[in-house]
Amino acid sequence: MWQKSNIVSYRHFRTTRRGLLVGGLQLGFCGLLAWRMHHLQVEKADSFRLIADENRINIRLIPNQRGEIYDRNGVKLAGNEASYKITMVAEDAGDISLILERLSKIIKLSPEDINRSKAELDRSAKFLPVTIVDRLERDDIAKIAVNAPMLPGINPEIGFSRTYPLGEIFAHVVGYVGPVSSRDLELREDPDPLLRIPRFQIGKVGIERELETTLRGKAGIKRVEVNALGRVMREIERKEGSKGANLKLTLDTNLQAYVRARLGTESASVVVLDCKSGEILAICSSPAYDPNKFVRGISFNDYGILRDDNHRPLASKTVQDAYPPGSTFKMVTVLAALEAGIIDHREKIRCNGHVEVSSRKFHCWKRDGHGNVDLVKSLRESCDVYYYELAQRVGIEKIAEVARVLGLGKSFNIEMSAVTSGIVPDKLWKQNARSREWVVGDTVNSSIGQGYVLSSPLQLAVMMARIATGNEILPKLIKSINGFESDAVPGELSLNKNNLKLIRKALFEVTNDKRGTAYHSRVLDKKSKIIGKSGTSQVRNISTVERTLGVLENKDLPWDQRDHALFVNYAPYDDPKIAVSVVVEHGGSGSTVAAPIARDITLQAIYKGTPPITAYPVEDRARIYNQQRDLIKLMPKMTKSSKVQA
Repeated sequence: MWQKSNIVSYRHFRTTRRGLLVGGLQLGFCGLLAWRMHHLQVEKADSFRLIADENRINIRLIPNQRGEIYDRNGVKLAGNEASYKITMVAEDAGDISLILERLSKIIKLSPEDINRSKAELDRSAKFLPVTIVDRLERDDIAKIAVNAPMLPGINPEIGFSRTYPLGEIFAHVVGYVGPVSSRDLELREDPDPLLRIPRFQIGKVGIERELETTLRGKAGIKRVEVNALGRVMREIERKEGSKGANLKLTLDTNLQAYVRARLGTESASVVVLDCKSGEILAICSSPAYDPNKFVRGISFNDYGILRDDNHRPLASKTVQDAYPPGSTFKMVTVLAALEAGIIDHREKIRCNGHVEVSSRKFHCWKRDGHGNVDLVKSLRESCDVYYYELAQRVGIEKIAEVARVLGLGKSFNIEMSAVTSGIVPDKLWKQNARSREWVVGDTVNSSIGQGYVLSSPLQLAVMMARIATGNEILPKLIKSINGFESDAVPGELSLNKNNLKLIRKALFEVTNDKRGTAYHSRVLDKKSKIIGKSGTSQVRNISTVERTLGVLENKDLPWDQRDHALFVNYAPYDDPKIAVSVVVEHGGSGSTVAAPIARDITLQAIYKGTPPITAYPVEDRARIYNQQRDLIKLMPKMTKSSKVQA
């Protein structure tokens, strides 16, 4: 008995040791687990709560209103209007094609809209709204509301759309906005997150593009709670952004509208400057386009018509295009000669109709010659031979130097797209650009604004303003940003004042002497007399073969091969206020075609409206009266904005 009892006791002892070991391990594990739970739930609670919130809460951007653009008098040129749009949520719609088909029977929905919508819906998350069409009328929204049961997933919303109240009148200068493209994102090193919002619009050309960040403003932010699928459950917090800055331009809408109407169907460009401040009062390219079509989404057909038009309505000719300045450049050549001291204004040069340079004949436009020509006569009657002779004496380097002083060959820093610097050629330029040596014939060609010389209409207007005032006038397009205005006082030109006076005196005779090339475009009102210079920019010569076939004059050539017509002027003579440049592409004679346009625009600017008929020569009054009456009908009716903040 004792032995058996002893054995049981021993076994019991062994079992107890194993239990103690296991129990100890279990107790240790439970203690460790308890400590870990305490660490996570108490000590790390705040950290994990933040992580959980970050997974549960998203931050989303709220697009703000774009800054508005006004003219100098408060007329709105670009604004934002409340508009209705339709969005679709794919997961709520079910059969997308069917719903879009139904929608197209209720409101106007083009095939392009349908195809684009399908593509965007395919790319987007099924629970996110995608814009199908915007700029809808209230009646359209009412129709959709009535048919709502048939249109699951379709939601009407209110937003803002960019609008250009005056359409094509300011198209080239203000520009337009359009959806952000992949190219837009590539061009920006650190793009604003706003640009990644589907169908967000930014400036594409003109001021809208050049001052994009100023006009865009700052986006708002909202914090939203989302579920595991990323769908928004509720909005937690909202912080509104700031509207983009309002701009006030130097432009005068009444004058700009007149210029656009006066150019009519011509392929042309006009720049009107304030001679004292450099403020651009009008800058117009013709023909133009309606920027509203681009905002709404221009059709392939409509865009093709604009693109293929040989009058180039999409081109901002005033700053993007450069033309041989023709005889308007003669002021530069004669100023260079005066500055170099190689000629006296009384010296006469004989014009027999041509001059021979390096075994080549350079003809004057007047084949039988002008006879003896001094400085005043050379500009008044635009004698070419006079400038051929000056060019050989003064050389291209001095001519180029004076041209640059007058503003040619410079890309002015104004807020328009693709502003050209033109070309003021010299020996180094030709070597770099053409890998050829400069020859005397190049200087002769340049002296009358042909050959390699190219100038934009803006540069030509600046040239006239500088000649008129003797100051380094710089063109200015922005008058103020959110009410803040900056003015700069122009310095004096590094040109002899007496030499400039000689040029002005000669230019006066161009338009006010019976022998002047632009005498027919004179002004009788002594307070608004214009002085200027015409130019004809040669596109190509008429060949001998063409002459035998009856093509004798420039007007006999196809339109796009005819010469360009130019005229530059300022007014009034005694107190310069306005400088004007006009270029009519393939218009032919500058004195016949461009000068009358420049005169009408100059008078309109000086009188700030329709000038008195007595300002015109008697023989022109009947025609001008009818013209004024017709142009008034074309002028848009405009009102000032009641709240101008620019």
